[in-house]
Amino acid sequence: MNRILVIEDEPEIQELLTAYLRSEGYAVTLAGDGVSALDKFRSVPCNLVLLDIMLPKIDGFGVCELIRKESDVPIIMLTALDEEADQLRGFALKIDDYITKPFSIPVLLQKIAAVLRRSSHVTESDLIHCQNLVLNTESRECYAEGLRIDLTKREFDLLFELAKVPGRVLTRETLLNRVWGYDFFGDCRIVDSHIKNLRKKLPDHLIETIRGVGYRVPKSN
Repeated sequence: MNRILVIEDEPEIQELLTAYLRSEGYAVTLAGDGVSALDKFRSVPCNLVLLDIMLPKIDGFGVCELIRKESDVPIIMLTALDEEADQLRGFALKIDDYITKPFSIPVLLQKIAAVLRRSSHVTESDLIHCQNLVLNTESRECYAEGLRIDLTKREFDLLFELAKVPGRVLTRETLLNRVWGYDFFGDCRIVDSHIKNLRKKLPDHLIETIRGVGYRVPKSN
């Protein structure tokens, strides 16, 4: 079942969207302001975000920008703003579609279905299989033992670097350069910190520490 995160501050529209989305078989998570929207996004995995622009605390553009730093999840903007500049700003932030209020429910449902179809088009070349782990490099989603694991951008990038060369040990310096970039002047211990966070989310022993060298993901048996 696809889950949609509806970020909308008007209760009447929340109720309307929830009723129609559930009638179409979608699960729904609601958020009424920008801050709670980001909390919900990070705690409840979703397949699509339906995002209003005019929100309390953090507006939709701000929410979109922060989500895009962590995920490529499809985003449809839903707003009363119909100026071309606002639409272009949304697309510059890599939204997938845009619909203005007042809107047609059938049209919105068709847009949602179309965006989900595009985002779910995955080829085997987009997938990395390692141990009981699957990484979708197109959607930047991670699944372990069949369950989706919510990762930050850095966590996904670190895991990707390790999983694409199973059995090979990567040093902290190598991971730092590949994930943070050669112009990063921070301490290598930032790698250890992110590995620690990854281990809390992933099955035991998926990432091995090779003392004095670095980290690796073991080859599949």
